Amino acid sequence: MAYTTKKAPATEKKASLSYWSKDKCTCPVCKKPFEREIMRSGNGRMNAGNLSDELHRDYIPSARFGKVYPLIYDVGACPNCYAAFFWYDFTEIKKDVVADRIFDSTQKRKASMENIFPYVDLKEERNLFSGAAMYYLALQTYDLMEADALPTLKKAIISLRLAWLCNEINDRCSGHNYDYISQCFYRKALFFYQQALVNEQARTEKCSTLNNFGPDQDKNYGWDGVVYLTGLLEYKYGQKEDIQMRLKKLSESKTAIARIFGLGKSSKNKPGPLLEHARNLYDELTKELKDDDL
Repeated sequence: MAYTTKKAPATEKKASLSYWSKDKCTCPVCKKPFEREIMRSGNGRMNAGNLSDELHRDYIPSARFGKVYPLIYDVGACPNCYAAFFWYDFTEIKKDVVADRIFDSTQKRKASMENIFPYVDLKEERNLFSGAAMYYLALQTYDLMEADALPTLKKAIISLRLAWLCNEINDRCSGHNYDYISQCFYRKALFFYQQALVNEQARTEKCSTLNNFGPDQDKNYGWDGVVYLTGLLEYKYGQKEDIQMRLKKLSESKTAIARIFGLGKSSKNKPGPLLEHARNLYDELTKELKDDDL
């Protein structure tokens, strides 16, 4: 009697969210190479959901990959000196004094990160927690850069993304004050967005020349997005102790938002979602300013 051996089913290869690039990245601060992690695309990894009023794209969890956070792959952090940048800024730093300044603050940057995001290993595959830690390192690194690197607007975008990521951490693991930390980063974002407008007007930093204003990964909302977010963050997260100052800020934001409307009606290049959210913000600002007159 002949017997046949049943062939065992092939083991399905586990799908991954990211991979390590064949080309290493060289840190512009300590000059040491390190591995670069890149998120894969396709196969249902990124199912785009709603766009929030903060121009933040949500992604619908899938049965195969669960909840994904594409933002965490936009920055890189050197595991040797803890310098962190957007990947496109991992180039040679023009002035040695800047590189030296960043290198000399290595331990301070590391300790500050570990105070908020402990037990992070920069050499492992990143997750929501370690991704947020890398953004925090980037925030501190850009704080030491000079105006030609456009650090102010980059710090605004980084702070806003940190606020989003910390909210996600709190949703997944509440009770560790990441909701409070998120609010702190929202206020930082407001400060840096406002300062970016001031620097642009004073011509001390050419913020409007940044290639991508984000604030999220999937769409570039341009300088109008910067103006809109400055008003929105003031409305949602600005101080409320000095009412007269608040009303003055909201009135200025309303005027700036009105300019977006005027341009939007005559230009087909304005992103539709931005105009919709700007119109909603304009209505909210109008309501609060009128209510205060009652």
